[in-house]
Amino acid sequence: MRKSVTIQELFDCKTSYLKPLFARYTYPWEMLPVLKDYIRTLIQEGIPGFHEYAEDVWVGENVKIYPTAVIEGPTIIGSGTEVRPGAFIRGSVICGENCVIGNSTELKNCILLDRVQVPHYNYVGDSVLGNKAHMGAGSICSNLKSDGKPVVIHGDTEIETGIRKIGGIIADGGDVGCGCVLNPGTVIGQNTSVYPLTSLRGVFPANAIVKDVNRVIIRENR
Repeated sequence: MRKSVTIQELFDCKTSYLKPLFARYTYPWEMLPVLKDYIRTLIQEGIPGFHEYAEDVWVGENVKIYPTAVIEGPTIIGSGTEVRPGAFIRGSVICGENCVIGNSTELKNCILLDRVQVPHYNYVGDSVLGNKAHMGAGSICSNLKSDGKPVVIHGDTEIETGIRKIGGIIADGGDVGCGCVLNPGTVIGQNTSVYPLTSLRGVFPANAIVKDVNRVIIRENR
C-alpha cells in the first residue's frame, strides 16, 4: 500500500488562481506558510469575475453568503460556493468553485479545491482539502501537537516538516465520516473513505476504506 504524500499524487488542481501555487511546491503543507501572502497578491492583482465583498474578502459569481456568517480577510471564495449561517472564516482561506462551508464550520489558513463540502460543525485549520473532499458532521482537522513541536508526517518514511501547525491533508475524493479527528499531519489518499468516530494519525493510501488506524482495506476493482 503506497502512502502518497506529494501534491502531484494527491491533487488534480484545475482552479486557475490556485494552479501556480500547487505547481510551485512538492508537498501540500509547504503551501501553508505562504498562503496569506499568496492570497493578498491575488487580491491586489485581481481575479476575473471576482468582486470585493468586504475588506480583503473577494468572491466569485453566484456566491451565497448568509447574514450570520463571519468572514475575515484575506479570503477568496470561489464561484457558486455557499457559506451557511454561523460559519466563521478566520482569514488566509482560499477555496475553489461550488464548495459548501456549513453552519458553525470554522476555517483558518486553509485551501479548499472545487466542490469541497465541510457542511456541519467542522474545524479546518492549516489544511488542504482536494476536489470533492467531504467531511462529515463534527469532524475536525487538529493542527497543533500537544507538545507544540513541529509536525512530522508519518508515511513510508518520516518527513520532518519544520512547521508547527499542520492539520489534515485530504486528497481528491476523500470522505471523512462524522465525528472524526485527523491529528496533525494526517494525510488521506484519493477516494479513500474514513469510518465515523475515528481518530487518525499518519498517511493512508488511495482507494481505501479506513475502519481505524490499524484496519485499512483497499477497495477492489479500482
